[in-house]
Amino acid sequence: MAQPDLGTEYEFKGGYPTADTTRRAFDDLDMVRALQMYRVFYPTVSCAAMFKGNADAGVLPNQSWGSMSTLPRHVGFTLNSDTPYGGFLLDLHIGPIVVELPPGLLLGVSLDINQRWIADVGIPGPDAGKGGKHLFLPPDHAGSIPREGYYLCPSSSYRVLLGVRAIPEQGNVQAAMDRLKDVRVYPLDPNAAWSPLKWMDMTPSPQDTTPLRWEDNLEFWRALHDVIESEPPFVGYREYYGELASLGIAKGKPFQPDERLNAILSKAAKMGCQQMRVQSFADRRPDRIVWPDRQWEWAGLRFENGSFDTKDYTDTYAREKWFFQAIATSPAMFRRDANAGSLYWLGLRDASGGYLDGGSNYRLRIPLPVPAHLFWSVTVYDAETRSQIDTDQGNAALRSLFELKHQSGAFLELQFGPSLADSERSDRWIKTIPGKGWFVYFRIYGPTTPAFDGGWKPGDFERS
Repeated sequence: MAQPDLGTEYEFKGGYPTADTTRRAFDDLDMVRALQMYRVFYPTVSCAAMFKGNADAGVLPNQSWGSMSTLPRHVGFTLNSDTPYGGFLLDLHIGPIVVELPPGLLLGVSLDINQRWIADVGIPGPDAGKGGKHLFLPPDHAGSIPREGYYLCPSSSYRVLLGVRAIPEQGNVQAAMDRLKDVRVYPLDPNAAWSPLKWMDMTPSPQDTTPLRWEDNLEFWRALHDVIESEPPFVGYREYYGELASLGIAKGKPFQPDERLNAILSKAAKMGCQQMRVQSFADRRPDRIVWPDRQWEWAGLRFENGSFDTKDYTDTYAREKWFFQAIATSPAMFRRDANAGSLYWLGLRDASGGYLDGGSNYRLRIPLPVPAHLFWSVTVYDAETRSQIDTDQGNAALRSLFELKHQSGAFLELQFGPSLADSERSDRWIKTIPGKGWFVYFRIYGPTTPAFDGGWKPGDFERS
């Protein structure tokens, strides 16, 4: 077995470090800290990018909200077009805010600025789709709290991201979009400064809610410093804030790295991004594999909670893999529940074990029926942007509510590649781009028992 390359050892004289050792050791220590903190705070910077991207599109906290039927022109980590989204950005500086959902096929999740789960709403939440008032409380809220008629949602940050999805019954997207407009948002205090949120249709315009422009350069740390400066510290991250402070990133202090630290932080952002890419797309853990006779992997999460907790530890490796590919987690996302749960599988290799190549054609055979109580889909993503692949086809998904609505037979064959092998099946083909890698998420909403016990499983991607 090859021995790891762990760098050059340090020189000491009489127990004391030499000048060269002192310089190199501190550079190495700062690099180690920076690489570790890059992974810890990647979800935070990613969430800050969501606020920034929404603001660029005109959606501002406590002022406006937008609904969107997601398309490839909407750059966002593994967003999908199964259902339209409604994005609500809250700023709890004004005090508690009520989000009131009507009864119906709505499901959503709320996150703090660190992408830590706050609460589920709608079908997977405590209202179970029957409608209800969800009361979001600011950090360390000391005011009175009503005990009746509200589901309490305490947040550790003032900024809260709430995404609500409407299931399009019978594929009726417009009806689902209209259902989102029935969500009401208002302050608990009737005397708080507030105007009704302005709605906008975000579907027509491009947007980018990712940290792609920050993730491999010094701006990553500047964005992180902005969050730390504007939000209260999260108690669970106190030691991490100490690590950041040693790198010149601390609340109440300007971010002004000198030439040496600038070089270290810039390199750490680039290396950290590359390492997370390796971890995400070349996962080495044996438990990544869903079925031993298939190439399919678990899409980051292996545990049925929103905090990546096992019995004895937090699975930081799985957390890092997930947030490099995706956004948001919640206990409901991977719950084995036919009414509210969901299941995500990652496909990035063909039957031979090679990465999926945008210059080759593939077929994927899916046994029918798929064990989905609600619906299912296969969505194609660009490996570089981790966003829906953007081609002149204008579509990146094959969905049971839309393209695959009418299914029959023992199996379904889907096609992927730069050209269409079977012109009669254009409704079952996603175009890919030569020279670009791609991967898919196979999603099942409302998974039933065969999806978990091995009684049902999709085929592998095969070159055609």
